[in-house]
Amino acid sequence: MQPTLHIIGTGPGDPELLTIKAMNVLGRCQAVVAPKGSQDGHSTALAIVSQIVPVDEKEVYELFFPMKKITAGQEPCAEVREAWIDAAKKILVLLDEGKDVAFPTLGDPAIYSTGYYLYETLLGLRPEVKVLFYSGISAMSSCSAETAIPICLGNEMLAVIPATFSDERIRRTLQDFDTIVLMKVHRVLERILILLKEADLLENTVFIERAGMEGERIIRDLSELPDN
Repeated sequence: MQPTLHIIGTGPGDPELLTIKAMNVLGRCQAVVAPKGSQDGHSTALAIVSQIVPVDEKEVYELFFPMKKITAGQEPCAEVREAWIDAAKKILVLLDEGKDVAFPTLGDPAIYSTGYYLYETLLGLRPEVKVLFYSGISAMSSCSAETAIPICLGNEMLAVIPATFSDERIRRTLQDFDTIVLMKVHRVLERILILLKEADLLENTVFIERAGMEGERIIRDLSELPDN
């Protein structure tokens, strides 16, 4: 069988939220390539899966993926592009050695995930490469379960956007949709609180930090959050 890259959603953080299929595939892979967001740090995705699947006997590589803004349809900055290419080349070496490779990624690979950038880069280097995706529980689904608040019902419309979008784009989204999930809020929290206050939505907002991980925090009264 052709050696395969398996891009696996780990879920938001709780290793018990890993799917049975993900666990089985991880167990069969001879190598794991895991993304990390800082040069000196460690991969959160790897830390999650290693609690469920023994990785000691596998080849394990933690590769740095810069956390830079990426615009769909546009070429990323050189640092980001080089990181994608380096990771893709490393994976191709492992595949050429006959190894199946697991690439764990936080949440679900289909939602703001490094996995699809890696996939597109691999196709550019070798169009015939075999890649399979495995969905994971998204952070917003986990948050919905934790708070017993549905994401959308009936004729409601849902928007999922990074909190780093421009003020004007977020204002339009707050106005046009019934449920808005703002991702990656921590760096721009003060600005987001101002926009929510302008839209008179503070009382209809729940703040969730480190969803599904140790130290998870759920705040239903946003007045408890610091102003800066």
